[in-house]
Amino acid sequence: MNIEIRLETEADYFETEKMTREAFWDLFKPGCDEHFLVHQLRKSPAFIPQLDYVVYDGDTLVGNILYSQAIVSDGVKETAVLCLGPLSVAPSHQKRGIGSALMRQTIELAGGMGYPAVVLFGHPDYYHRFGFKNAEEYHIQTAQGENFEAFMVLELVQDGLVGVSGRFHEAEAFQMDADEFELFDKQFPYKEKHKREGQFE
Repeated sequence: MNIEIRLETEADYFETEKMTREAFWDLFKPGCDEHFLVHQLRKSPAFIPQLDYVVYDGDTLVGNILYSQAIVSDGVKETAVLCLGPLSVAPSHQKRGIGSALMRQTIELAGGMGYPAVVLFGHPDYYHRFGFKNAEEYHIQTAQGENFEAFMVLELVQDGLVGVSGRFHEAEAFQMDADEFELFDKQFPYKEKHKREGQFE
């Protein structure tokens, strides 16, 4: 591999969306909408462009990571945190260290940006290796007041979440309009959707 990691530019946008679509297709549900989420997040005031990195193998875009600002609220106090995701790696380059390289580089950068923590929804076996723990350990719940293994937190500074608790609220960009998604997805080649074991829906 001839790997280059750099900040994403506008010229990368469509290739990133195509790669993200391939990376998530049929993973969590038949088809996917993560490529539309990438598109939406870039237009959001919550988007953190300083942490939007892509990976190229030669001339081929094979990885991307995005962060946005979110909040943890106890009903009185609101604390700004980072939300990680999507993290996308092209199927042809998975299990080759691309995602880990993006995680290490951006977590180090995020640590100097003043946020106390990163929150995400993902596979525990993967993200635990970077220090993420179940959000319940930090007294943080989802917006619906729930906790489960896939909902995780990483403190960026020691004791950064002392005195912080409550519900986690993502950027509005995560609430996607079905009609807008269908129109957006027509830009991409047709792919058949499949129902598979282990999908969420």
